[in-house]
Amino acid sequence: MPASAGRPYAGSIIKSRVPHQVVHWFRRRPVIDAVAAFAMAVCTATGQFGVDFFGPTLAGFGPRLPPTWLGIPLGLTVGLLTWRRRRAPVALLAGTLAASVLVSAQVTVMLALYTLAERTRAWPKVAASLLASVVVVGTPIWRYAGADGAIPVTVAVCVAPAFLGLYVGTRRELVERIQERAERLEREQHQRVAQARSDERAHIARDMHDVVTHRVALIVLQATALESARGEDAVARGRQIGAVGREALAELRALVGILRSDDDAPLAPQPGLGDLDALVEDSRRLGVPVTLDVEKETGERLPLLIEHAAYRIVQESLTNVHKHAPGARTRIRIRQTRQSLRVTVSNGRGRPGTAPPLPVGGHGLLGLAERVHLTGGELTSGPTTDGGFSVVAEIPISPGKDHDLTD
Repeated sequence: MPASAGRPYAGSIIKSRVPHQVVHWFRRRPVIDAVAAFAMAVCTATGQFGVDFFGPTLAGFGPRLPPTWLGIPLGLTVGLLTWRRRRAPVALLAGTLAASVLVSAQVTVMLALYTLAERTRAWPKVAASLLASVVVVGTPIWRYAGADGAIPVTVAVCVAPAFLGLYVGTRRELVERIQERAERLEREQHQRVAQARSDERAHIARDMHDVVTHRVALIVLQATALESARGEDAVARGRQIGAVGREALAELRALVGILRSDDDAPLAPQPGLGDLDALVEDSRRLGVPVTLDVEKETGERLPLLIEHAAYRIVQESLTNVHKHAPGARTRIRIRQTRQSLRVTVSNGRGRPGTAPPLPVGGHGLLGLAERVHLTGGELTSGPTTDGGFSVVAEIPISPGKDHDLTD
């Protein structure tokens, strides 16, 4: 289990908080839009409450209250555009600029520029809209109060809302990207955990297959020999069957214990090259002449993962000999160099009629190929010219690389 598994993941915290805020915000948006639409309609219809600081409009109308026939239609139009400002910010800006030509509606221009800059990331569109707003808003003020009055008012009415909208929109986009990245990282973490669990199940399944098939094959062969045994030989065969069964149960308990134990529970060491002698002796007791040759160019200890893979290769190969070629002469060669480990298990023809055929699942060699592939090696197998069978595994040994035993 990862070290961070006991504490909440940062992405889940963001994910659990943001949706509630978003839902709350979406519930408030209609109210905010309604209030903004009503305020902009009133400002447009009344000429911003009759403020005469900006002077006459671009069309020449005075800054006082516009006539009813002009103010009410403009106010309703601007209010409707403000209501739909999030969907059509360009239409709102065009409507407010048109209204500003006739009446004093600088506040609506400020809201329109802010909305357009906040809703779009297209700098050319924002720049063109800002330039048009400066011309429409600043020209009448320039005529009325000169540059000293036009420049600060134009900056306050046009430039400041546009920059504020760009800042708010960029910040919101950044927060959305951070949230999306956190959610993506969380999904990827869940996928990695699920993949690790799937790989671990596959590793345990391969080990259980190796243990069960090998030990059960020995039990079946011992039971077959027991049928024709008499006296002390029968007692010895029965003891061997009991010993093999107890070994099988012990290995299965160890594998199941891995699934049930906590992370800090000690695990029994997995079998390696040092356990091959006992494995070979079991086959010899069943009448299979097995020869074990081990050649080492260096005395360095192999990584546990490679040793365990080599043990399982020999175990599965001997199981196949018991199944398909009982009594066949078998040779096991282990050659270790500084760069690789080569495991070769070859056998000749079995003695016909030695024992009844055992059930065949067809997954043993596939499991071995997967196991060798995990170590970066290659497995080749096939019949030999003399009617036997050969399994060859070439496993690379990377200097300084630590192979973790995950199965």
